Amino acid sequence: MATEVAGTKEAAAPTPSETIYIRNINEKVKIPDLKEYLKALFSQYGQVMDVIAHKNIRMRGQAFVVFDDVQTAEQALTNSKELELFGKPVSVQFAKAKSDLIVQREGEEQLEEHKRKRLAEKERRQAETQASKKKKTATRKPTKKAGPAVRDELLPPNKILFLQNMPDGITAERLTAEFEKFNGLMEVRMVPGRSGIAFVEYESETSAIMAKETLIGFKFNETDEKVVKITYARK
Repeated sequence: MATEVAGTKEAAAPTPSETIYIRNINEKVKIPDLKEYLKALFSQYGQVMDVIAHKNIRMRGQAFVVFDDVQTAEQALTNSKELELFGKPVSVQFAKAKSDLIVQREGEEQLEEHKRKRLAEKERRQAETQASKKKKTATRKPTKKAGPAVRDELLPPNKILFLQNMPDGITAERLTAEFEKFNGLMEVRMVPGRSGIAFVEYESETSAIMAKETLIGFKFNETDEKVVKITYARK
């Protein structure tokens, strides 16, 4: 079963882990052939649990090799300082994050938390990319008039969540109890004179993303007809 590893950007000094990250691989090599070759190559140092490589643009020319333990990964890394693969010198270092396979050994709860963090990081990168594209577009061609308002569901991530469709009688205390399960809760704000809506603010954007993604389809009570709509607040 293929596993995922979060974080493909090079770090100054990644912490030793069970996974090594290889970049600058010849992109002409087919993924199945690459996986088979890397597994055979690194099996000389110990048990290789998984080889991760994808053909999408972001992962092109990169691969992860997951070993059974840190010591084996360290030995493989030490012996790969001047490694050349398929006619090209490659760079080998420890991965920035653990693979799903390694985290799963710690328990299913840890694996789900690990996946949520990876999803939050992915959403943050996508938001940064979108913001960068909009900035470049605005620089090249000034907008003559404002277009239609962006739908709530398409708003970019930020630290504040906007809640709608809440059942009557939900208090700030009840909201706090639900949303303080995620680190960094700063404030819960009810809207005077408006039932069914509220704002939840976190210290960081990452915490807000994790709360939003985890609570998709959330209901305060099993008998509620509608799920609570959670989006990012408009700035």
